[in-house]
Amino acid sequence: MSKVFTTEITSESIPSDNPIHQRLLKPYVVAQELIKGDVLEVGCGEGRGIGHIMPKAATYTAIDKIEAVVESLRKKYPQGRFYAGNIPPLAPFAENSFDVVLCFQVIEHIANDHSLLKDIHRVMKPGGVLLMTTPNRTLSLSRNPWHVREYTATELSVLAHRFFPSVQMKGIRGNALVMEYYERNRASVRRLMRWDVLDLQHRLPAALLRLPYELMNRLNRNKLHAGGDKLVAGITHRDYEVSDEAETSLDLFAICVK
Repeated sequence: MSKVFTTEITSESIPSDNPIHQRLLKPYVVAQELIKGDVLEVGCGEGRGIGHIMPKAATYTAIDKIEAVVESLRKKYPQGRFYAGNIPPLAPFAENSFDVVLCFQVIEHIANDHSLLKDIHRVMKPGGVLLMTTPNRTLSLSRNPWHVREYTATELSVLAHRFFPSVQMKGIRGNALVMEYYERNRASVRRLMRWDVLDLQHRLPAALLRLPYELMNRLNRNKLHAGGDKLVAGITHRDYEVSDEAETSLDLFAICVK
């Protein structure tokens, strides 16, 4: 399969990525209990959670912008339907087509978030469910130049309510092991940020920050891995849980019903 992993697109095969990979995997594990009928994944990436979702669905369809990755997924999962294209719009799909839509760690990358949610609503069947995650801005450690914006729980709830009559705002939080990793990460990032005396992370265009962000993020993850191998390697998706306290969770987890 084509590999496009960066620190933004984490890999289960890179040891230093493990805590973030497990955090991103958790929503798929949780979603298994809510999967039914025809499922669409918006922004499937390299297919982190397909093995958890596809066996529970009557049909599985996915769309992502990277053609090489989509082609690899077509070969790996011939029983699924995979489309390559920019998001939004969800142009290949008719209205009222899907019972469940997954949109994990995508909306923060989309310039027109209103258009994304409007189009997701369009392709959902009446009574359909959208499961959506995104980083909780209040716990982000630095500006992420790959993200157009990040949300607080209130901001995401207000946005989702514009399109869906029912919105439950939950979160993905970590246990003591996860938060020990988070605190070590935060301390390390703060040490690096002391060199940014001109606050360039917030003043420069995102495009100029992506390469240094990638280099510093990878350096930091590798350093944490070298300094606490058992901590980094020992975290699994079971160390994360769904919380009703979205405001203090690492990621926001919205459950929206059409």
